Formats: sequence, structure tokens, C-alpha cells
Amino acid sequence: MSLTEASKYLFSRDASPSNLGSYDRGDISFIILSGALVSFMIPGLAFLYSGLVRRKSALALIWAVSASNAVVIFQWFFWGYSLAFSKSATNGFIGDLRNFGLRKVGGDPSPGSPLIPELLYSFYQMEFACVTVGILMGGLAERGRVMPAMIFSFVWMTIVYCPLACWAWSPNGWGFSWGVLDYAGGGPVEIGSGIAGLAYAWVLGRRQEKELLNFRPHNVSMVGLGTFILWLGWIGFNAGSSFGANLRAITAAWNSMMAAAMGGIVWCMLDWRMERKFSMVGFCSGTIAGLVAATPASGYIPIWSSMIMGVLSGVICNFATKMKFVVGIDDALDLFAEHAIGGVIGLLFNGFFATSEVIGLDGVNTSVTGGWLDRNWKQLYIQFAYVCAVCAYTFVVTALLAKCFDLIPGLRLRASFEAETLGMDEVDIGEFATDYIEVRRDYADWTPLGNVSNEKRDESVTSQTHLAAGDRHGRPDISPKPRGRQGNGAALEPVNEKPEHSPEHSPE
Repeated sequence: MSLTEASKYLFSRDASPSNLGSYDRGDISFIILSGALVSFMIPGLAFLYSGLVRRKSALALIWAVSASNAVVIFQWFFWGYSLAFSKSATNGFIGDLRNFGLRKVGGDPSPGSPLIPELLYSFYQMEFACVTVGILMGGLAERGRVMPAMIFSFVWMTIVYCPLACWAWSPNGWGFSWGVLDYAGGGPVEIGSGIAGLAYAWVLGRRQEKELLNFRPHNVSMVGLGTFILWLGWIGFNAGSSFGANLRAITAAWNSMMAAAMGGIVWCMLDWRMERKFSMVGFCSGTIAGLVAATPASGYIPIWSSMIMGVLSGVICNFATKMKFVVGIDDALDLFAEHAIGGVIGLLFNGFFATSEVIGLDGVNTSVTGGWLDRNWKQLYIQFAYVCAVCAYTFVVTALLAKCFDLIPGLRLRASFEAETLGMDEVDIGEFATDYIEVRRDYADWTPLGNVSNEKRDESVTSQTHLAAGDRHGRPDISPKPRGRQGNGAALEPVNEKPEHSPEHSPE
């Protein structure tokens, strides 16, 4: 049964807002759960990004991902869904305002599948948009101001994401009409966020050179936590894109797991050849690369081919991390290498390995032809042209939009030199992901208490100022007053740290 036939079948059963019994409650429950899993990817992204940057900017990225989620929810309700999926728009590029404020969005069959009502479909697609902008927020890493980024998110959703979603998934979109195979968002989500992140980082400019020296993630445990939260949410992301509890959903879940596993192993092995150590960050990076590649392909390709896709995504995305040095763009969190390149791999894989046998497992798209496995040779050309169009449109429009924002007083995207040095947590947020009193490396900056009497301990404690919120990132607000000569590397007067009656001087 084709998509058109299935729609007629449901319409014949009066699939109206007052008669939702025409839908399978199992399908509806499955998509609600899948949408919740996709929503859970937001904290996964926040923890991943926070762990990957320095401690002084860790909370700023958690805030940016969280706040952008709220911005996208409003934008999608306001006019985002209508601009992406309104049925009355026929230009093939972007929708109209027929569904402004979710008007006329109820129990009719959705634009994506007749298996679920449009109201549920709008909720599920909203979560995709939230994740996309959350990924884009990685472009702010360690030097981007968060408030202009929130306004930028609303506008970017309107003029970049909504057209991309319309191209790929709207029944009137030019990509959908042309036969592009993009299952769960290789174009709108992965290439859209990865290329936009690259353009945003390009407009922001490179971090200060001293910030690039000895750069490493401040909390690898948080990187691992975020990755595995994302992995869990990605099951809802890919399996749910079959829009029903069916065999296609299970195949998509299997493909996602296989690609993620192979990508993580291969990336880890590639890093091992350089350092002879097994990198946790490398394993997490490869896992995400495999999941990204599975996003556009998991509902089209047989399970065995996802092993090949996972291996290739691990290898290609790993080497793609070097591209930022070639082009001179400080893509701190490798959005281009992970998401854009991974999305391109998955989309091109559809040209080779997509098959109608897998596509028809949902019981709806039984007449859709795959790629080369189905002897549909032109599919690879279609996929390649679609990739080029998405990449070009996203980079050019995002860069122009960011440049325009940067010229508006009060909306400058990059923080000042001093703010970058202090850290975005202190400047923009006022709180810290991890705040503690730091023991200084310079002996002159602290006096160990040792095993002194209570009177001396009280005197030592009160003679120095240690405030939990005052000692930030290696720059204390109030410097202690050490005994001895001052200056860098100056010698101190010897301090007797031994107690008056130490075992060394006690009589036998």
C-alpha cells in the first residue's frame, strides 16, 4: 500500500479530531515514547559539550543548550511547524502560515505518515528541531555570548531549519518530490547543525592562542555520560522515524546500534595507533559519528550494511577533524567532522544500499524504490545533489545571518578579550559547573596548616581569605598574604611545620 493509498484508507475511516480510534494506540504510544527519548537527548548534549570544554566555560554551554531548547519549542509552536509542513504551500521551498500557532493541527493523518495524527507528528518533529539547535550551540564554545545566540536561534530556525525540513519531509518539498531518501534528518538535522556550527565558529573567529595551548576536556566522565544519554535518545530518534511500532522501526534501531558500535571501536583504534592508549573521548566521538551516519540511513538499509557504514564513518569522521586546521576555523567541538560529514556519509549510503525490502517494512511505503541494491542507479546522483544543496544553503545563509547579528549594537556574538580570559561562566552565567577552592601550585600562595595547635590553626585560618565563590579559575579575588619575600619564584623564609613535640625530638 502506497502513502497515498494509506491516506485514503484512513480518511475513509473518518480520521477526524473527534475520532482518533482510527489510529493504532500502539503506534501512538510508541511515538510519544520516542519523542520523550529524543527530548532526553537535550541534557545528553549539554553534558557532552560541558565536559569537552574548559571548566571556566562548562556551565555556559549547559545553559545555551537548555535555553535554546525553550526558544525552539516556542518558535515551532509560533510558526516553525507551519513553515516546514503546511499542506497548502506548493512552492517546494518553504511552507506558509496555514498552521500558525498550530491552528488546524489535530487528528488528521500527518504529512509524514498516515499511521499517526498530525498533532503527534508536530510534537515529534519539534523535538528534532530542538536537538538540531542544541547541536549548533556547540559553536559557541568558550567565546560566544549566550543571549545573542538565543535570538540567533529563533531566526536561524525560521530561515534555515524550516526550509531544510520542508525540502526533505514535506510532501510538497522539492527534495521529497524528487525522490531524496533522508530517513531521520541527514540534511535538516545533521548537515544543518554541522555546517551551521562551522559557519558560526567562522564568524566568531578563533579563540585566543593561549586558550588553544594544552586544550583538553575538563571532565571526561561527563563526556561519557552525555554520549550514552545521546545513544539512548537516538533509538527514539531513528526508530521513531518509522512513525509506528513496526519492523522498520526495529531495523532502524538495529542499524543505529550497529553503526554506533563499529564507529566507536574504529575511532578508538585510530587514536590508539598514535598514543598507544585507549581514549574515552575517542570512543565517544566514534560512537556519535556512527549514530550520525545512521540518522539518514537506518530506515533504508539492511542491517549488515550498517557495519560497513559504522566503520567508514569512524575512519572518515576521525580524519575530518583535521580539516579545521586546514581551513583555519576554530570548530572547537568538531561539529563539522562529526555531524556534517557523518550526515553526508549516511545520505550517500542510501544511494548505494537503500532497498525497498527495508523501506516497506512499515506497511506504508511499499512502492518506494531504494538505491543501487534495487538497481536504481540515479539515486546516488539525487543524494549527492541534495547534499550539495543543503551544505551550500546552510553555510551561506548561516554565515550571512551571523555577520548581520554581529553588526547590530548589543547583539555582538563574541565575548570580549577579558570575558574569554575569565571564562563564559563568570561573565554570562554567574554560576559554575564545578566551583571549589583551589590549592595553588605556587607555594607562596598558601600555607599548609600541618599538625599545629588549635590556637595556631585558628590564627592561620583567619589570616588568609578563602571564599568558595571568590577563588575563581586561578585568579583569587583577595590574595592571601604569605610570609616571606614576594615575587615570582622568590624563596620563602623557612617555616617549621613540625609540632613542638614531634617524635623526632621526643625523649626515648
